[in-house]
Amino acid sequence: MGKFVITKRSNGEFQFNLKADNGQIILSSEGYSSKSGATNGIESVKKHAPADSNYDKKSSSNGKYFFNLKASNGQVIGTSEMYESESGRSNGIDSVKKNAPSATTDDQTV
Repeated sequence: MGKFVITKRSNGEFQFNLKADNGQIILSSEGYSSKSGATNGIESVKKHAPADSNYDKKSSSNGKYFFNLKASNGQVIGTSEMYESESGRSNGIDSVKKNAPSATTDDQTV
């Protein structure tokens, strides 16, 4: 089972990463000014992860592939790592779909 890890950045912002069973980061959030913002972001990922329509598949200028997970209002709530291939990106999306809805939360800011 995956887990969300909440950390605090050096600039004081909170962020979360969704990690797969193997510990690999499969989704990262933006920075939030409060821990409650990060917690709300996690709940939004859990809610929106199962639907294909919430994934925006992208490619970067250096030819790598990634995706954004969006909320129903279109706001980006998480971004993937960079993948070498479209199939790698698809596997990443599948991993978020599988891990996010039942993932636990590990708050490392306390």
